Amino acid sequence: MLKIVATTFTTTTSNALFSLLCSSLSNSANTTTNFLPSLSRFSTKLSESSFPQDHRPISTYKPPMNLLNKLGFGSQRSYENSDSSAIAQGPDDDLPAPGQQFAQFGAGCFWGVELTFQRVPGVTKTEVGYTQGFLHNPSYEDVCSGTTNHSEVVRVQYDPKECSYENLLDVFWAKHDPTTPNRQGNDVGTQYRSGIYFYTPEQEKAAKESLEKQQKQLNRKIVTEILPAKKFYRAEEYHQQYLSKGGRFGFKQSAEKGCNDPIRCYG
Repeated sequence: MLKIVATTFTTTTSNALFSLLCSSLSNSANTTTNFLPSLSRFSTKLSESSFPQDHRPISTYKPPMNLLNKLGFGSQRSYENSDSSAIAQGPDDDLPAPGQQFAQFGAGCFWGVELTFQRVPGVTKTEVGYTQGFLHNPSYEDVCSGTTNHSEVVRVQYDPKECSYENLLDVFWAKHDPTTPNRQGNDVGTQYRSGIYFYTPEQEKAAKESLEKQQKQLNRKIVTEILPAKKFYRAEEYHQQYLSKGGRFGFKQSAEKGCNDPIRCYG
């Protein structure tokens, strides 16, 4: 009798333990299954987070900043076919001060280029901005995406009685390497391309003659584009006179006329 009871107890206990083990495994599987969607949602939120935006409400479009886009392989069709393209591709309709003229130059990162022209006697004003692209009112992030075709440029206002356009061209050629397409030093992207953007037929003629003269002095092909000046979009305020204000490290660089101090491109 005791043997039968013991056997029954052992069998019952084994069944109970087996049922408990199965239940535990089932709960564990359910827990894993329930956890995965939660992790997926967490990952989605991270991927949807964006870089800090400027306070300037310029563009609602924020394209992904991936390497291919930065190198200029991004698609431009959405801009070329948009209504804003007609505005962006229009002429620069701003007017210089009375007795002054405009000139536009792209020679890599506009911080150092602007300081170079700030130092030129006869230059009365400089502004950095974006031009030649397909997007109306682009932001810095838009331009850096490599999908808008904009170039970083400096718009120079100068007094032709004190500074000739030819002198500005000499400064332009001396400032950068015009033989590297979409690149100046470590800065790579279509926004860093070399360009001269003319406002008058006289400027166009002088720019082309200057390029031919410069080409004879180099053993590599110059890739500088010479095109009509298009609508100029002034860059965010923190970009303006960036280096003379102190740059990223707070060390102001001289913008005095005729200054020949070496320019630290990033401050």
